[in-house]
Amino acid sequence: MNVYFLRAQDARRLLFARGGARVNLDLRKTGRTWLIEIRGERFIFPDGSEVDREIVERIAKDEGNLYFIAGGRVFKAAIAGEHFYKLVPTVPPTIEINGIRMHRTKGVTPLEDTINKINAVKPGEGEIVLDTCMGLGYTAIEAAKRGAYVMTVEKDPNVLELAKLNPWSRELFHSQNIQVIRGDAFDVVKRFRDGTFDVIIHDPPRFSLAGHLYSEEFYRELFRVLKHGGRIFHYVGNPGKRYRRKDLQRGVMERLRKAGFAGIKRVEEALGVVARKPLKSASR
Repeated sequence: MNVYFLRAQDARRLLFARGGARVNLDLRKTGRTWLIEIRGERFIFPDGSEVDREIVERIAKDEGNLYFIAGGRVFKAAIAGEHFYKLVPTVPPTIEINGIRMHRTKGVTPLEDTINKINAVKPGEGEIVLDTCMGLGYTAIEAAKRGAYVMTVEKDPNVLELAKLNPWSRELFHSQNIQVIRGDAFDVVKRFRDGTFDVIIHDPPRFSLAGHLYSEEFYRELFRVLKHGGRIFHYVGNPGKRYRRKDLQRGVMERLRKAGFAGIKRVEEALGVVARKPLKSASR
């Protein structure tokens, strides 16, 4: 089934066109454009789907949401359940969960945000990477592009559904260098053998939503599955922010140290910290 995305600005372009217009329908993933024909009060998409002008007018007024056309029907790229999830019309898109965005979008694009995180540990050709919290998979995709083999973990089925819908996430499900694992990283990591990974990228939800992924117990598991000399990047967030009057980043660094990591330092451009597993384990 063909899936076509419409952003508000593209919908406005259609409304001002006569006879038809060429617009991008894959959220700027490619530079390709598709011809949309206009017949009276209906817009005809490449697969023959017809959308009423009234619907396109509603989309044109809604800057904060993405819409897609599939099987002749129009849907908002959002899921309402225990939480409210939606794709945000940034380029590339990010996910918003209960109003909280999964990527930085102020002064930086989600892709630039991803590259800053990847550059903190520089996964290379032939290395094995653990990506603890998949989201839309941009981190896993970027690491795989650099020649690494990536195991990426996602707990939330709603996030997984939005990733399957998002054109920018397609490589997740088609790359031979990426394995998607369903589950909570806290539990999944226990299945791996000691020293499995060259690199770990840990980009968890905020502390209030997933405190167990900031625990010393979890960090000890990450230490165990990382090879000696391996690198870890841990996204923390805005360095100056406080959580319950505690410096979250300082707490993360201290727990990483207690778990055995060394060379721990801040990476301001990626709003996180990096560390290494020593070449030889310290005796305990």
